[in-house]
Amino acid sequence: MKITYLGLGAMGSRMAANLIDAGHDVTVWNRTTSAADELIAKGAKLAPTPKAAVEGAEIVISCVRDDEASEEVWLNKDTGAINGLSPDAIAIESSTLTIDWVKRLGAAFAEKSLAFLDAPVLGSRPQAEGKTLIHVVGGEEDIFIKAQPVLAQMGGAQHLMGPVGTGAAMKLMVNSMMGVQVTALAELLASTEKGGIDKARAAEVFGSTIVCSPQMKLVSWLMAQGSHNPLFPVELIEKDLGYAVKEAGGTDALPVTSAARDVFTHAISAGDGDLNMSAVEKLY
Repeated sequence: MKITYLGLGAMGSRMAANLIDAGHDVTVWNRTTSAADELIAKGAKLAPTPKAAVEGAEIVISCVRDDEASEEVWLNKDTGAINGLSPDAIAIESSTLTIDWVKRLGAAFAEKSLAFLDAPVLGSRPQAEGKTLIHVVGGEEDIFIKAQPVLAQMGGAQHLMGPVGTGAAMKLMVNSMMGVQVTALAELLASTEKGGIDKARAAEVFGSTIVCSPQMKLVSWLMAQGSHNPLFPVELIEKDLGYAVKEAGGTDALPVTSAARDVFTHAISAGDGDLNMSAVEKLY
């Protein structure tokens, strides 16, 4: 298929590479063109604007940082991808965004009678590389069925959650739960260490219990080792928790999630925004 990928950050570049490996004719666009160099070497074509990138594409996927970047990529009046889409193309937004924005974006596509899915992914860089991401999708079932084979070439599972916006809602729920667990783990490991238990030993035992998820087993090990190379940076999960709190109506609606977000905000203030989310342990 002829596929366009918009946004070549840590996740997008890996998902685009998997599409090239699957044999698709892939065109890419990124605000910083040097991010496309490795993909061009693999056979991708680079376009100067999102609008130019989507010409003739059957499927167009975006994976960018936030609501503002999504709006610029899709709806910019001069360069936005929506202005260059073929009538039968499927547009897929895989960024982590607010539910409100995703619904407004879906309405913009519906107004032009264009097919649209909101399909953020659960997982980080290792899952993107290993094609084991989980897509949580909002949209019409017939569009989802058409797009699912392509999504499956980037991930291990695809779940249709409901109408447009439900993919974003599910993604924010999962990331909020993860953020709460990470911040609780950071403070509790520090507390047990002050009580005389070696942090690595505490992480080992914690990882053997039924209350520890696979993700937290990894995070606890990273905290114990003080290893914080970015898999999911602090600044991004702080953004996602902020979106969740905003969507719910504020701090009173999600007090636990709000408290977790505050921890990540403090880590950003401490200069650790570009480190892995496990770096919040440094605050303690």
